[in-house]
Amino acid sequence: MPNKRLSVVVTRRLPDVVETRLKELFDVSLREDDTPMTREDLANALRQADVLVPTLTDDLDAGLLAQASDRLKLIANYGAGVDHIDVHSARQRGILVSNTPGVVTDDTADMTIALMLAVTRQLPQGLAEMQNDRWRGWSPMAHLGTRIGGKRLGILGMGRIGQAVARRASAFGMQIHYHNRQRLRPEVEEALEANYWESLDQMIARMDVISINCPHTPSTFHLLNARRLKLLKPSAVIINTSRGEVIDENALTRGLRAGEIAGAGLDVYERGHDINPRLRDLPNVVLLPHMGSATREGRIEMGEKVIVNIKTFADGHRPPDQVIPSML
Repeated sequence: MPNKRLSVVVTRRLPDVVETRLKELFDVSLREDDTPMTREDLANALRQADVLVPTLTDDLDAGLLAQASDRLKLIANYGAGVDHIDVHSARQRGILVSNTPGVVTDDTADMTIALMLAVTRQLPQGLAEMQNDRWRGWSPMAHLGTRIGGKRLGILGMGRIGQAVARRASAFGMQIHYHNRQRLRPEVEEALEANYWESLDQMIARMDVISINCPHTPSTFHLLNARRLKLLKPSAVIINTSRGEVIDENALTRGLRAGEIAGAGLDVYERGHDINPRLRDLPNVVLLPHMGSATREGRIEMGEKVIVNIKTFADGHRPPDQVIPSML
């Protein structure tokens, strides 16, 4: 669509610098409040826009996409994950989908290590004691956690984020192991000092910490199901900064409550923000509100990628970060 000022609808509030640039380049409709659009609002946006800029809170299923007008030609997702978008249905309607890969790799990897330390070193318990004025001085037996140095880390999903986690964990002296759909190249394995496990079952049975860093796809839904969670050592810890659907949350809760799993650090949940209430009450669990990618720098870079995707499309070319359905 060269030489046309595109109509762009943004579904959530974005950083000011990103919104300002969007207004300079396009005929843009921005949100005044930071709440998710209703399904009816999304349907209206799909009928009015040349380009829709959604976020992970917008469920763009086949039924909703069927209401899009012929003018909608691009869904420029603000975020790397696209499991909330029916990409196949979009392509059938001639709508391209783009995302923002690679931007939040370091931020998410940092949060993975932070959760790992928070769980193993009992940081929430210490914080609560201080905030509630219960600390009565140092004790040699108080708040005894465990070291992560020397421990075996099993990374499930060795893409950009998994590899970034491996580099950080190696600096802490952890032994790096991984399971992935495809084995890494030998030179990458050597650089990461990572050991490949073809069998996920065999790997998780031997790890001290499991880090979930794979996307949510039909093949990874409940990849850590009740049977596999039973394979974990009772001293093992699970960290998930990827997608909540990869773990059977009810089975995880049962294992944690029964003492079959030592602890968990979770930034994502199987049903969005509808978290199993029994999970909230456990002292060996650290729960965060999906803030793994929440840095100012990361959010701005995500917006910049969205703008590049739209601008490239407006100039008559394929967006550089186009999502290909066959790759999902």
